[in-house]
Amino acid sequence: MSGHRGYQREADHWCRLDGGAVQCQLCPHRCRVAAGKTGLCRARVNEGGRLYAANYGQITSCALDPIEKKPLYHFYPGSYILSYGTWGCNLRCVFCQNWTIAHGDPPVEEITPRRAVDIALEAGGRGGSNLGIAYTYSEPLVWFEFVYDTARLARRQGLKNVLVTNGYVNEEPLAELLPYVDAMNIDVKSFSNDYYRVMCRGSLEPVLKTVELASRHCHVEVTTLLVTGKNDSAEEISRLVDWLAALDPEIPLHFSRYFPSFELDLPPTPLETLLMAKDIASQKLSYVYLGNVPQLDTGSTYCPDCGEELISRVGYCARLAGLKDGKCSRCGRKIRVVY
Repeated sequence: MSGHRGYQREADHWCRLDGGAVQCQLCPHRCRVAAGKTGLCRARVNEGGRLYAANYGQITSCALDPIEKKPLYHFYPGSYILSYGTWGCNLRCVFCQNWTIAHGDPPVEEITPRRAVDIALEAGGRGGSNLGIAYTYSEPLVWFEFVYDTARLARRQGLKNVLVTNGYVNEEPLAELLPYVDAMNIDVKSFSNDYYRVMCRGSLEPVLKTVELASRHCHVEVTTLLVTGKNDSAEEISRLVDWLAALDPEIPLHFSRYFPSFELDLPPTPLETLLMAKDIASQKLSYVYLGNVPQLDTGSTYCPDCGEELISRVGYCARLAGLKDGKCSRCGRKIRVVY
């Protein structure tokens, strides 16, 4: 088990089966885990007929990041947020951009929820330069117990909680966590269940349900990594956009450029494909952005009605421009942004 230094916390959301096995009920895989074994995510282990969170309190990455890096473009633009990551993931995307911690054996440091919150406060919480805590880098939902315990403490201290997630979780644990979450960026990796099955070892429907549920409780933005020749057709992009527009056309959508990584060595996403995707999405969605393309000036936020620049962005640097009291300063349109 990656980074295992003793089981510190019994897992939530599981049940016993015959013969000493258990079933994890955190995500749609519902792994049946025999004694001494882990589930697909590697982060939950059966020890003596009980399921434990093997990655509880284990940090692989920690940095004070611009909120735009998550990416969240409509949530306190220009702010910074302390970002923690662990190891493990309940999907296995062949193009994983963070595979060294998601599927590798990275070094870890141990930390308690209280200490995680204290570090965030020391980094400038409560009105300082740090907005709160982002649970990111690997998959925070397989870090469920630590995220839940930490997020509750952070909320009491006035810190914001952000999840950057694949959204592959069952409804009950998601509902348990959502009261403590202020914003989420959720990967919708494709609008094809076959793509999820072959490329990610998962399924589409639970992710769409997560977006739907989360959007009722907190600020949500969606990211889709366009992989060359796999999920980047105009037809598939249109289906994704139609679904999101029907849910809420004000939810920001980020199309991100793929680069070869992990087990996939296809060419990077053509710039023309990204621009095509943005053109399709902009016909029905209010806010569409392109990521991993510094050569294209596509990061600023414009009023969907009059075209006024509202938030100016260069790289991860953002400043408010034509935004006043949550409205476009030119035409008065209400803008979906938290600040």
